[in-house]
Parts: sequence; C-alpha cells; structure tokens
Amino acid sequence: MLKIAVRTSRRIEETRSILIRGTNWIGDVVMTLPAIAALRRTFPQARISILVKPWVADLLDLCPDVDEVIVYRSPGNHAGFGGLLQLAGELREQRFDAAVLLQNAIEAALIAFLARIPIRAGYNSDGRGLFLTHSVKRTRAVRRIPQVDYYLEMVRTLGCDADSREAHLALTAKDRGRAAEILQSRGINPPSEIVGIAPGATYGAAKKWFPDRFAAVADRLADEFGVRVVLFGSAADRESTMTVCSHARHRMTDLAGETTLREAVALISRCRLFISNDSGLMHVAGALGIPTVAIFGSTNPVTTSPMGENNFIVHKDLPCSPCLKTTCPKDFACMDLIGVEDVYGAARCLITR
Repeated sequence: MLKIAVRTSRRIEETRSILIRGTNWIGDVVMTLPAIAALRRTFPQARISILVKPWVADLLDLCPDVDEVIVYRSPGNHAGFGGLLQLAGELREQRFDAAVLLQNAIEAALIAFLARIPIRAGYNSDGRGLFLTHSVKRTRAVRRIPQVDYYLEMVRTLGCDADSREAHLALTAKDRGRAAEILQSRGINPPSEIVGIAPGATYGAAKKWFPDRFAAVADRLADEFGVRVVLFGSAADRESTMTVCSHARHRMTDLAGETTLREAVALISRCRLFISNDSGLMHVAGALGIPTVAIFGSTNPVTTSPMGENNFIVHKDLPCSPCLKTTCPKDFACMDLIGVEDVYGAARCLITR
C-alpha cells in the first residue's frame, strides 16, 4: 500500500476523495471496470469521481463503484489549452486527495498536476513521469497481457485489492423499462428472444466481417430458433447495418444510431446471444454476461477479448495477424477465411447451452 502524506499527516489508506481519469472509448472503459472495482474495494469510504469524455459518460453512470461522473467537454468548454486550464481549475476546487490515471496520455497527468492533486499515480507512459508522484513501470511484458489485466496490474502495483476481474454495471428498473418500450415500438414483445448483432467497428474496415455473412448467420438462427435479430451500432455504423439488412431473408430491427449508449446497454442486456466484431458493444455484452460470439481479424484476441465465461472467439491464426491496421494491405485473409459455418457453429453452441 502506498504511504504518503496527503495535505496533512493522512496516508493514502485514509484517502477521502479519488479522481480517476477514465479511458476514452467504450471498449476501453469496460476493460477498466475491474480496476475501478478494485479501487472501490480498497477505499470503501472514499468518494470516487471519474473524469471522462461525453460519449462514454452514460456507461460510467451505470458503474456502481463510481460516485460521480465528471464530463471532460473537449470538444467544448474544455478544448484547447485554455479549456484544459479551466478544467484543472474546476477540479482543483474539489480538492481531490489522489488521482489514478487509467488513461495513458500525458494530458491526463498534466491536468492532475495543474489541479494540484497531491497524489498522481499511473503508468509512466508518454513521457509523463515528471507529473506523477507514483509512477508504475509500463514494461514490455505488461503491454502484452489482456487489457483488463493491464489496468488491474497498475492498481495492484499501487497497493489495491486487484484479485477479481468482475465488471460491475447496474441497470435500473427505468433502464429496463425503456428497453422494453423500444422493443415494443418495433413489434418485439415477450416472449420473443433476441439475438443482437453489431456488424460495425471503429478504426477501419479491417475489423469488420462481411455483411452478407452476418445476414446468413442471422437467417439460420431465425430459421432454427425463431429469434428476432436486432442490429446495434452508432450512426457511423448505419451503412454496415443497412447492408446486413439488405442481404437478409428475415426482417431485422436496425437500431444503429437510434439509441443512446445507456439504452443500447439496456437492450443488450435483453439479448439471448450477441454476435460482434471486435467493438465496444462486444465488450459491453461480455461485461453483462451475455453469451457473445466475438469475431477477430486485424486485432488481437489475446489482449482485447470480451470479459466473462460465455464467450466464443472466432479467429484465424495467420502470420500477418494481428496486424492492428485499419485497412488490410493484402488479401483480407484473416476475415475472408472466417466462414458462415464458423460463426453459426459458435452461435449455435452458445445458444443451446
């Protein structure tokens, strides 16, 4: 456990308020949830606030281990160096005892430094060691472990109880009621069972399996199990979801770009099965314990697989994969070699357990 004075003679064990700088993307946020839970277990009496960008704030609102979500409005009021100074001033007024920087950027450490938070802890990445009081070495080995464990290792090194990989998301009765309303408005009522599909992905086409193959899998599941298929994604994924719909024999419900993130989480919680490329919503489904078929091409299933016990990873081990490129410079074999039967077989295995 860290032992350092905090304003008075108090040690970090007696910390009363902690600021976490959260990560910026949905999948990354989900993979930090076990580390956030570790901080809560270690500091049960502390007030824990988390600083995040607006597009992931809804997700952290569902985390019971966080007392307050502070929105980092950039673009917006906190954009540019002047906005950064404004944000630091707002945080300074809250007189945090410690900052734990789950985000790796130097900016996170600079904000905590300018906010005069006396304990500033995190990985020593991006040349930010000067701004940290408690620097955790980011070794080559730690960069290769699963992302969930990467964040857990940081807080473990800082003295936290980090033995659990559990992720906590708590939906309210209002959230569940809103999900039911959305489904009913699309003609999906109990006892209909839902299969969710997320055919899009951020950061380029190399993470996307083929829309006609998603459609073929969906049709076979509808034929065999009578499920209703709901397509998920952001507004940027509409082209992908519409193309899946155009190839399908059965009618699908396309919700891409039509829900808030919080609504999407509630809707995913209603799914019997979720099928997805490596995406943020894949991680949400895993954290909710929804059986998930995760399709990996250019990215690394070792480091970014979904959490939970009910997952099936579909991946072809090739010399060029994972390349981590946004577009394939070769023949896209990592995705082309994944056939309909590969994904359907995985889905059928999970749905019949």
